[in-house]
Amino acid sequence: MTHGAIRKARAGFVLLSVALLLLLVGPLTGDAQAATRCAGRKVDTLTFSTGSVHVYRSGGFLCAMTYAKHPGTTRSMSVSIQARGSRAVVKSGRAKKSMGPVRTLAGSRKVWIKGSVGGGKVSEGWIRYPR
Repeated sequence: MTHGAIRKARAGFVLLSVALLLLLVGPLTGDAQAATRCAGRKVDTLTFSTGSVHVYRSGGFLCAMTYAKHPGTTRSMSVSIQARGSRAVVKSGRAKKSMGPVRTLAGSRKVWIKGSVGGGKVSEGWIRYPR
């Protein structure tokens, strides 16, 4: 194999490695996932005056969604999840029924979960799942 062919193969390997690393690290950087709901097993429900936050676990990942207690009226909503040592993954805006999902790699780390619907909110942290 010539030096040119080795360089091209090495460059292809580096490019592939960087793409794979970005794919795996994406959930740790604060990017919300584009799915419409969380996958996995429901492990907790955090209730508050105007809604609730549902928490799901799938492998080492935790996912959260906020739901309005009385859906139908468009209002501000938010949901966030932060694994200790990582940045919070936040999704907020105006919705009628739900906000989210947000997903992060928690492993065995504690997480801080927040949610709000209109004027009501919950902030539950640092907890380890499963409890």
